[in-house]
Amino acid sequence: MAGNWKMYKTPAETTAFFEKFRLLTATAAHCEIVICPSFTSLTAAVDAARGSNIRVGAQNIAWAKEGAFTGEISGPMLQAAGATHAIVGHSERRQYFCETDETVLKRTQAALEFGLTPIVCVGERLEEREGGTTEAVLAAQFQKGIAGLTAQQFERIVIAYEPVWAIGTGKTATPEIAADAHRAIRAQVRAVFGPAAGDAIRILYGGSVKADNARVLMAQPEIDGVLVGGASLDPVSFASIVNF
Repeated sequence: MAGNWKMYKTPAETTAFFEKFRLLTATAAHCEIVICPSFTSLTAAVDAARGSNIRVGAQNIAWAKEGAFTGEISGPMLQAAGATHAIVGHSERRQYFCETDETVLKRTQAALEFGLTPIVCVGERLEEREGGTTEAVLAAQFQKGIAGLTAQQFERIVIAYEPVWAIGTGKTATPEIAADAHRAIRAQVRAVFGPAAGDAIRILYGGSVKADNARVLMAQPEIDGVLVGGASLDPVSFASIVNF
């Protein structure tokens, strides 16, 4: 159960969130909980989560260890800050910051190199969904952005399916639509990495997940968890999703 805070919350607001959220999720042993704040709030989140069942991730990661990459943040920096995960290839990174499937692969490999668990995002735009090319889009994103990993590397990643048309729009893919997309992704996994990898891979759903739809989404066997945006900013709301 992952929360992506996007460009919200100062370090002080982060600390206040965790004070409430920790109490509400203290007995949640059924899942792994990851919260991904902004870079400036990473250390505050790590400090506030210490001793709890909550892990902290970054929203992006550079593909290089260091160098002249203004505005980027590297794996060793995230590792030193205490992060354990990194979101890679979120649709907003693809849409606004020219992320490509090729750079997604490079960032995923960098995360793995420095001991971070990548949450690798794939998903189609509205015109692709309406044009009936969803499965082709997901296949292309998988082949170019994930299939280049070794089998050993692939075992350490998480995939998030996030239909772009459902992110921040209030629209949610029906549980059946989401499950169909997850099945298509899992078929790609089985074709490239084998049946066992297809069974083992965790695929999260992201796209206007809220407390009132988390249960029906999670009732789908193909959906292994959720990547939550806006609803993860409120401790009570996100806790109710975690405790679905």
